[in-house]
Amino acid sequence: MDADFLQTTLGKTGMNVCRIGFSGTYRPGKKTIHRAVDEGINFFFAFGLDGQTLSVMHDVIKTERDRFVIASGAYNLIIGHTNIRRSLEKRLRQLSTDHLDVFLFLGVTKPHHLTDEVLEEMRRLREEGKVRAIAISTHDRKFAGQLIDQGALDVIMMRYNAAHRGAETDIFPYLIKHNPGVVSFTATRWRTLLKRPRGYPRNGHIPTPGDCYRFALSNPHIHVCMMAPSNEKHLLANLAEIRRGPLADDDLAFMREFGDIVHHTKKWFM
Repeated sequence: MDADFLQTTLGKTGMNVCRIGFSGTYRPGKKTIHRAVDEGINFFFAFGLDGQTLSVMHDVIKTERDRFVIASGAYNLIIGHTNIRRSLEKRLRQLSTDHLDVFLFLGVTKPHHLTDEVLEEMRRLREEGKVRAIAISTHDRKFAGQLIDQGALDVIMMRYNAAHRGAETDIFPYLIKHNPGVVSFTATRWRTLLKRPRGYPRNGHIPTPGDCYRFALSNPHIHVCMMAPSNEKHLLANLAEIRRGPLADDDLAFMREFGDIVHHTKKWFM
């Protein structure tokens, strides 16, 4: 395996990261999260309701704060700069730390969600040293491309997988100028890339979770690909496959072809 495949720098932030990020969305248990730490994962996304990840991170960063890149955020349903600050302060208390590494305005589905007021407050938090990098998560790729081109963000979190490759035209071409960090999610497209599509040959090859993560990580623009295992067994199985390195050209071509089939047979996920 390429020694650099799972290690990189998160764009212009200068933060050293494992290219697999960890989310406790499916409540995998504290043992699984500790195992992720032991396996070398250092990028953790801890949202407000994820008590398991928050608890583990609270403990491990006491003595190794500089090793970890902790990301969290405020959801766009909580509009207003005062609520953004309140969300951040709460997360700092939960983690017993004086700063977050990446702070996101989450779930930006429309450009008007990200107001000038919101951006200004996030910049103030960065200037105060409470966050090292500001970011958004969004499905609106064209809007994300505009923000990146303007240099408005330190990090962008967006969807990228074999069935959703629009970032290749809407986002990636704009990265060179300002070099933001890029974090992808839904590598398995909500697990639909792991299932036989309607009309697909019954003996046809179906991707594994590892194939999906390796597809995303084979793209050099992706600094971190998020994983949300449901237990320790899934975590270790995924990591074993990912450590095989980038996909070969034939495998990349297959993933793109399979992704196109999935994309067009599940219209309600587009």
